[in-house]
Amino acid sequence: MDQGAGAGAGPQRARGRLGAPSSGTRAPGTPWARFSAWLECVCVVTFDLELGQALELVYPSDFQLTDKEKSSICYLSFPDSHSGCLGDTQFSFRIRQCGGQRRPGHAGEKRSDSGAPTSLQREPAHYFGYVYFRQVKDSSVKRGYFQKSLVLLSRLPFVRLFQALLGLVAPEFFDKLAPCLEAVCNEIDQWPVPAPGQTLSLPVMGVVLQVHIPSRADAPEPGPPEQSSHETLLPAPVVLPSVHELDLFRCFRSVLAHVQLLWELMLLGEPLLVLAPSPAVSSEMVLALTSCLRPLKFCCDYRPYFTIHDSEFKEFTTRTQAPPNVVLGVTNPFFIKTLQHWPHILRVGEPKMSGDLPKQVKLKKPSRLKTLDTKPGLYTAYTAHLHRDKTLLRRLLKGLQKKRPSDVQTAVLRRHLLELTQSFIIPLTPPQIRPFRQDDFLRSLERTGPQLTCVLKGDWLGLYRRFFKSPHFDGWYRQRHREMTQKLEALHLEAICEANIEIWMKDKSEVEVVDLILKLRERLVRAQGHQLPVKEATLKRARLYIDTAIGSLPKDLQAVLCPP
Repeated sequence: MDQGAGAGAGPQRARGRLGAPSSGTRAPGTPWARFSAWLECVCVVTFDLELGQALELVYPSDFQLTDKEKSSICYLSFPDSHSGCLGDTQFSFRIRQCGGQRRPGHAGEKRSDSGAPTSLQREPAHYFGYVYFRQVKDSSVKRGYFQKSLVLLSRLPFVRLFQALLGLVAPEFFDKLAPCLEAVCNEIDQWPVPAPGQTLSLPVMGVVLQVHIPSRADAPEPGPPEQSSHETLLPAPVVLPSVHELDLFRCFRSVLAHVQLLWELMLLGEPLLVLAPSPAVSSEMVLALTSCLRPLKFCCDYRPYFTIHDSEFKEFTTRTQAPPNVVLGVTNPFFIKTLQHWPHILRVGEPKMSGDLPKQVKLKKPSRLKTLDTKPGLYTAYTAHLHRDKTLLRRLLKGLQKKRPSDVQTAVLRRHLLELTQSFIIPLTPPQIRPFRQDDFLRSLERTGPQLTCVLKGDWLGLYRRFFKSPHFDGWYRQRHREMTQKLEALHLEAICEANIEIWMKDKSEVEVVDLILKLRERLVRAQGHQLPVKEATLKRARLYIDTAIGSLPKDLQAVLCPP
């Protein structure tokens, strides 16, 4: 495939009545509001002999993309010339949004985020691109090949769901083109919003996809969604076991011996270059790596698929400063030369799904990197702080011998990583509104450290010291501080609502009563915006207290507090 010059020609207006131009905000009940809860837009990228990759269509047609975003989408929607992908291939990318937020989320989206695990909330400043690319021989085309990509642009990291959706829609679209796409967009606009904790039925093209939207209240490893007993769906739904989790065992088959070391690199936010033979392998490996820390949110930048044409290319490849905290997935060997100063480079081959464990990539010193003929390996001078868990590899090998399904092997691997992350995070989590003091925490590890929940030995102290310097510590600390502050505010509101307000007001001045009214109103607004974890009964009582307090004031003050 050519990464031709001049990609990103302005999108043509989408055919069909796909929404009139708007200011960019879609409130509930307006055209495309439900569609926008799932997707930003759908793009079609084609290869033009004169322009190279070009943006052919955008649905809905009123969705605004900057020229830089159009260019990035065009280049990232096609495999580069080193991949040689024939037939159909699926992969994903992630780009930075340019020019500020153009479509502020409505209340439903904010509500969804408030109940979602932090690692699965909407991206406020990035778009995910989910790509279905087709290249087949076609004598009717000048170049002899049909080359086109269907791209779903979303802020949701639901890779499994959107890959399944593309698998249904794209083959049909490549045959029937625009009318098919318009019908699909209209069907998505009828879907319920992705509310955390809900099991949803999503009809599309005669098929019903049944999915569970993850919630903070879910068990760490929820099973596949259960079909509701009160509804009979015809045809029988296609049940997706997860909206976001990849087949971790398949992704990591060639690096299982180094999973723990890679987990440490992710925890510490270390720069990592992943060089893979195709965008599919590249994007799956990067997404698998960044999912290793769940339930901890991955706070660094990551690009599942990245090319030399990307607008951030210069930013990521500069040698005038330290490599950025980013996990970069690429297919062009040129990056080995450009980024040979990076501290960690993972070179992987095409995954082989034979019955045996594939040859494991070897740990190699960065000095052994060859710019043109780099063999698979993890090139790093990093020494792991924790000792390798040999029992994990033995369990996975035993599973291969017994021909266990890949999803069972993935469950074993994911549980190991979950327990590792939880053992590391648990000592950090006791509530502390006072400033976090690293020395006090490190001294406490002897009696409350990860050794209580994890059998792994090693330099845990050294790992924590490095973690404190990483973006993930800052991300964890901000999230925990926000949760604690919200919890204290909610408890305070509940305490006020349990008191007898009439007795409290007897000896209070008008200024004190007005102050209480304003504070209760502020808390009520935050609670109604799902920013405070309070019950509906508490909200009703707070409204009653506000009305009672206002009624106790002179008429002129009432008029100020409740203008007509």
